[in-house]
Amino acid sequence: MDKTINRKLFDEVMVPNYAPSQVIPVRGSGSRLWDQAGKEYIDFAGGIAVNALGHCHPELVKTLQEQSQQLWHLSNAWTNEPAIQLASQLTKATFAEQVYFSNSGAEANEAALKLARKYAKDHFGADKTEIIAFDNSFHGRTLFTVTTGGQPKYCEGYEPLPGDITHLPFNDLAALEYKISDHTCAVIIEPIQGEGGIIAAEPLFLEGVRALCTKHNALLIFDEIQTGMGRSGSLFAYQNYEVIPDILTSAKALGCGFPIGATLTTKVIAESFTVGTHGSTYGGNPLACAVASKALELINDPTLFAGVKQRQRMFLSGLTQLNQKIGLFRDIRVEGLLIGCELKISWQGKARELQKLAEEQGVMVLIAGPNVLRLAPSLIIPYPDMNKGLQHLAQAMLALKLGY
Repeated sequence: MDKTINRKLFDEVMVPNYAPSQVIPVRGSGSRLWDQAGKEYIDFAGGIAVNALGHCHPELVKTLQEQSQQLWHLSNAWTNEPAIQLASQLTKATFAEQVYFSNSGAEANEAALKLARKYAKDHFGADKTEIIAFDNSFHGRTLFTVTTGGQPKYCEGYEPLPGDITHLPFNDLAALEYKISDHTCAVIIEPIQGEGGIIAAEPLFLEGVRALCTKHNALLIFDEIQTGMGRSGSLFAYQNYEVIPDILTSAKALGCGFPIGATLTTKVIAESFTVGTHGSTYGGNPLACAVASKALELINDPTLFAGVKQRQRMFLSGLTQLNQKIGLFRDIRVEGLLIGCELKISWQGKARELQKLAEEQGVMVLIAGPNVLRLAPSLIIPYPDMNKGLQHLAQAMLALKLGY
């Protein structure tokens, strides 16, 4: 351990937009992490639903090592085999026919929103520009995506913001039916709101959204940055509904930790991204695409999906039992292995405090706002690690309740 690299140095040399833990992890394996002092943690955070196969999965490491000895980067004046291979896998596994690669979820959503506006202009004229999104949604941190997201706090200080973006209540079909019109070019939605507190879209709501988009020639964009790549128990959450979007975005677990984003769509819609209309220097990078290709191969497996559903049941049972004994949560929402534990009224605002106590006990968790503890563990987390992590979480819950 280099003792000169510490949390104090972070404050000196890093822009202060983050406030990370005092703990600095230095090694990970599977669902376990170790910090600079050698302390072990069970990882229920998963890099915010990124490390779908845990840390340093041996097949991903092997793939990265092999690709690193062949080809790192090309400009988009050329293509590469891993990018073509990954795009082919994604189109075979989904409704999509063509793919655009970027580096992150925000970039994937930025591309989706730009494509929707360009498609509307190409096919219906310059006045079809409105984008409808939903309250408490999250779509990224670029100016366009943060404005589209339904959490005003992330837009403060960045005005003026991009225009013609409307926000409506989530799961409120009547509100959408009242507002959507032939002026609307797209509706963007998370099938399960992650940052918003693990709130799933109701099936009838999504079916109604699809029907209204079709009626008004508006594109339906599914943001599956957090819910995709097996997180919901299917490869993508849309496959759990009788709804097919026009555009789907993926990132996070697509590269299982190696940065990559993807925007998936049909050939007819993709035609609006003619040569030169959009691009990315690193998008389609062979290193990222090689890793993502292997990750997709490993995740898109019925046995893995069955394991996610089994772990979902076990987490729900374990958390319910803890709550029956300790009584901090008013609701436990489990959508595959995306889990939200909402604190009771008397404990509202304490989610970050509980997160810190959990870390002290040896389990890493997330929050989704001030009132929801969020878990997004590896899709293949070993059962002993799951049980040990829940034991650590129980100790943290008791510490919070007893005032530690």
